[in-house]
Amino acid sequence: MKLQQRRPFLLSTLAALALTSWNVQAQDNLLRVGTDATFPPMEFVENNQRTGFDIELVEAIAKSMGKQVQWVDIDFKGLIPGLVSKRFDMAVSAIYITDERKKVVDFTDPYYAGGLVVMVKDSNNSIKKLSDLDGKKVSVQVGTKSVSYLTQNYPKVQRVEVEKNQEMFNLVDIGRADAAVTGKPAAYQYVRTRPGLRVLPEQLTTEEYGMALRKDTPELTKAVNAALAKLKADGTYDAIVKKWFSASAAAK
Repeated sequence: MKLQQRRPFLLSTLAALALTSWNVQAQDNLLRVGTDATFPPMEFVENNQRTGFDIELVEAIAKSMGKQVQWVDIDFKGLIPGLVSKRFDMAVSAIYITDERKKVVDFTDPYYAGGLVVMVKDSNNSIKKLSDLDGKKVSVQVGTKSVSYLTQNYPKVQRVEVEKNQEMFNLVDIGRADAAVTGKPAAYQYVRTRPGLRVLPEQLTTEEYGMALRKDTPELTKAVNAALAKLKADGTYDAIVKKWFSASAAAK
């Protein structure tokens, strides 16, 4: 190749390498996070904006890490498969840390304690304790711990499986389900905003939420844990907890 021909070629090659380097740097500055924003107060959409406890906490973690969050909206049942297939770097959507999930993905340190509870109508006198669930129609969200827990521990329950958290509550509202089994934060949030509903005082389980990451990114898991620890040490974490759960603490 002649010199005058090689020079434009070299310049275009260098430009392409520079652009690739810039793109890699830009990607390094992003933390892609999958979520199903239909689970208030953990994550939900208000005025066309994602908000909630998980949303604020992840944004604060990313800021501490010097990164920007790129949210990826996906149904809850697709969170773990989407993470494993590298659609995003982390999944945060009120995900319980379970032994089954830990076989597939890694989790951060626990960041909030929740558990499964039962929500019913105030007028429903047939369900006063957990054993009363047997034989009843109970709505649950597909892909959640509620499904497997009821299958294993309450086989006589007639499960009504739905795609979205809101559908699950709506079935109780209109009487097509006798109860809903869901996470404690979401249940208490809902009964505060919709009169005529109550949560049974006895919990089905007590469990912890974790942020899920791929097993091939241990350094990212370590960095997220470090950022979470920093937020707990400087008071940021406590402020976010107070904002989203101070009212529900009184209800519990």
